[in-house]
Amino acid sequence: MSYQKHIATRPVNPQLQAELEQAGAPPLLAQLYAARQVASADELQDGLAQLIPFTELTHCTAAAQRLAQAIEQQEKIIVIADYDADGATACTVAMKGLQSMGAVVDFFVPNRFEHGYGLTPELADIAKNLGADLILTVDNGISSREGVERAKILGMDTVVTDHHHAGDSVPDCIIVNPNQRGCTFPSKNLAGVGVIFYVLIALRAELRSRGFFSGSLKNTPSPSGRGQNANHAPLPSPLPRGEGIKGIFPEPKLDKLLDLVALGTVADVVPLDHNNRILVSQGLKRIRAGQMSHGVQALFRAARRDWRKAQPFDMGFGLAPRINAAGRLDDMSVGIACLLADNLETAQQIANELNDLNHTRQEIEQDMLQNVLALCPDRLPETQTTLSVYHDSFHQGVVGIVASRLKDRFYRPVFVFAPSGNGEIRGSGRSIAGVHLRDVLDLIAKRCPDMIIKFGGHAMAAGLTMVAHRFEEFCQQFEEVVQSLVDEAILSQTYLTDGSLNVRDINLQQAALINNQVWGQGFPAPTFNDEFTVVRQQFMGAEKKHKKAWVQKDGCEFEAVFWRCEDELPEKIRVVYRPTVNEWQGNVDLQLYVDYWESA
Repeated sequence: MSYQKHIATRPVNPQLQAELEQAGAPPLLAQLYAARQVASADELQDGLAQLIPFTELTHCTAAAQRLAQAIEQQEKIIVIADYDADGATACTVAMKGLQSMGAVVDFFVPNRFEHGYGLTPELADIAKNLGADLILTVDNGISSREGVERAKILGMDTVVTDHHHAGDSVPDCIIVNPNQRGCTFPSKNLAGVGVIFYVLIALRAELRSRGFFSGSLKNTPSPSGRGQNANHAPLPSPLPRGEGIKGIFPEPKLDKLLDLVALGTVADVVPLDHNNRILVSQGLKRIRAGQMSHGVQALFRAARRDWRKAQPFDMGFGLAPRINAAGRLDDMSVGIACLLADNLETAQQIANELNDLNHTRQEIEQDMLQNVLALCPDRLPETQTTLSVYHDSFHQGVVGIVASRLKDRFYRPVFVFAPSGNGEIRGSGRSIAGVHLRDVLDLIAKRCPDMIIKFGGHAMAAGLTMVAHRFEEFCQQFEEVVQSLVDEAILSQTYLTDGSLNVRDINLQQAALINNQVWGQGFPAPTFNDEFTVVRQQFMGAEKKHKKAWVQKDGCEFEAVFWRCEDELPEKIRVVYRPTVNEWQGNVDLQLYVDYWESA
């Protein structure tokens, strides 16, 4: 088979497009939204009142009742978080939200190199040693059956909040997860931070119904907090058990947490359905207005991005990598400490530390990527549908990033493995549209039940731990399973665009209009395809790996940037591009960013 790159155009529902225009959407936006399966004009609204009610999220009220009991009885809650940006923001939201309602709460985030993933029996022991009466998981726990059982033996209850898909068995406890069996919550795409935000909304409603809140602020604990492995001041001392605390705490404004909810949602690359777009849009509005946590503001500064013009892109490619660097190379408690900081000076110090970690991560990643590419051919055989790579020098913390780079290069489902000790290796995978990576691992685990020790993930990203000496067998099984699921259409890379853009719409105003919308996973930023004439071209940068060209369409000339392009452009080209607002040295200009080009 021959796998080519193709340019295709999204179909547009003309009836919906007309309805969106009648509802007030500018014509171009109406077209773009109608091509992205927007159900109705109601989805143009991003007010918090449009959110799906928490009452529709299975067991959300039960979780709120158990947390309310813990608050009223001053039981100690230990939050067990995941070690990525979603887990870090979810942990921070849980800490700030629970403290604002009077909870005695602390957190522990496992180290990926010592503890592995999720609430394990070992972590249950740690929680007990920290004095926990109740364990609350965020962004993990749906597969932690043994950990929950261990907690129960030790006399602790567990509330699981997660968004990952469940395996064949789930823990015996209260579970809030839109993807658990039997949950009819309309949005299955909540990130871990979105799930705990919903639980906090339910908790506030539960405490309100119990007459818990006061109208004034008395003895309210600081909004900052620390985990047992975070560099922060101790939490306020809990009130003596048995003494009522009704009437001490004012009802909190949970919308103050939306900057963190937006950051975690974008960072976890969950599909931006209407519900998630509301959460992200509201968070961005708060950030642009300067109403954000000290940690988020410090991360914007460290990433050298302007929070006044914050976009999902800034969160996904500026802030999130710096938080993730802590979990990849060091300890995610550092990232959480930044987000929990109660003053900007402290937050900036920690953000600078995260920035240094991110530079180190980038160096490790580049070195490892070069080593990986040395193990791979320039082009994969056309009959090969997957790629799996392992070397005993690889670093666990960056295998996912390297897998993503290889997926982009070869357009194939990829796993990259690193040693994890005890005769085991850990792999992280990235997939292409049409290949559900977690389901693939499930099939392999059923075929070879004693090869994979544990696995989990989503359609586009998944991870596993397996027996090291069976790596070659895994490669074979991975190839066979994927080969049985794909065809030429899936393996041929298609650039799905919004069609041709009239020259009257290729302008700075329309580019700004597009850039100010919330785009992301499952709701992709618009791209267009057109034929241009190349007027002139030149290399950019000292290494001459990028090009700038001036191109014409219908007599109008535009400046276009071709990233990672060292070729001489022909006179006539067909281009997939994005109109962008380029700001440089006080000047604001229109530029076309080129994603793909071919001879016309």
